Amino acid sequence: MSSEPEPGLVPEHLRTRYQGDPVTLTVDGQEFRVRTRAGAPGTYDFDWLTGPHEYGFALSGPAEPAMSRAEMERHIRDFLADIDPATGYLAE
Repeated sequence: MSSEPEPGLVPEHLRTRYQGDPVTLTVDGQEFRVRTRAGAPGTYDFDWLTGPHEYGFALSGPAEPAMSRAEMERHIRDFLADIDPATGYLAE
């Protein structure tokens, strides 16, 4: 067995870990997966599953109370409002 890392695999110590089950939301026809980072209370990763690129965003806030679905949807709408339709990325 080689001690060299395998191409394309992220080393275990660099992988982001999540707690609880992910939440899948469809907002304005776009699907997102929202996950809570383990060891970082109040930090959420939003993955844009139906976007033109592997893309998304993260938010950090107070650990309690947990972010509600309505708050998640509002943050997703704010994100989508800033997307350039020509590029599929945040507008500059």
